[in-house]
This record gives sequence, structure tokens and C-alpha cells, in this order.
Amino acid sequence: AAVRRTPRPVHDDAPVLAQHRGLFVTLMLAGRLRGCMGRIEPDGPLAEMLPEVAVLSATGDPRFPPVSAAELDGLEIEISLLTVPEVTQAGDIEVGRHGLIVAARGHRGLLLPQVATEYGWDAEEFLAQTCYKAGLPPDAWRHRDTRLQRFETEIFGE
Repeated sequence: AAVRRTPRPVHDDAPVLAQHRGLFVTLMLAGRLRGCMGRIEPDGPLAEMLPEVAVLSATGDPRFPPVSAAELDGLEIEISLLTVPEVTQAGDIEVGRHGLIVAARGHRGLLLPQVATEYGWDAEEFLAQTCYKAGLPPDAWRHRDTRLQRFETEIFGE
């Protein structure tokens, strides 16, 4: 059986939960990605968005079937809070520090900063992989009509 699809509210008075920030929830199981979903633009305080995005990561990532109840105890959860994305140039991307958003021709892809570090990518490979995630050719980041944005993350994990 899949996990519950209705999020429970967060009852915590931590000041960070009142912030309006983009966030991603990454789920790992036995060291492997099990789901990762998020929102770039906040549509409410983190206290409201976090439960929704956590459930979405567990049940709505199109790359994976919904997380089952049997998997819950083995899940590792990482929460990435995003800074506001800023328009940038390829030469201003610092691997390991910046996440990346590539947008062109109605497509958009995002990779968190830790992805490039985990795979040992240099800046050019990070740009190419973000284009690929967006459904664009790997060299799309070189085209004038492509918009690049960078952001940083604050990461919380179990």
C-alpha cells in the first residue's frame, strides 16, 4: 500500500517555517534516490508547503512508483530550502555552491547544488545535465534564448 496522500500539518513554531521560500524534498532508500519533488516559487509559508511537497515526493515523482508503507522506516529525508533564483551567466556557476535552473522554448529543468557534487561534474557538465533534465539538447545553455538562473540551498536532513 502506498503512503498516505493527505499531508499532516506541521505544528512547530520554528521561525524558519514562517518563511516563504522554494523547497525540495529528496527521499533516499538504501542510498538510492527514491523521490525528489519541489517548488521553486513559494505559494505559502514553509509550514504549509513542506508537508505537501513531502507527500508529493513520496507519491508524485513520475520516475518512481509511490512509496509503500513498508519502505517508510528505511527512508532518509533531505529538505533543501532555496534562495531566490537569480539570472546568471554560465561562467558564474560555482559547482557545489549553486543550484541551476535552465529554461528555453517552454522547457525548464532544475538541479540542486548537491547533485553536481555527488556525480563529480564540472560546471559544463552540470549545465549540460540541467539542460537534459529540461528536455533540451545538452548544449542549449550556450544559446542566446536560454535563461540561466542560479540559487543556493540550506539543507536539512535526518
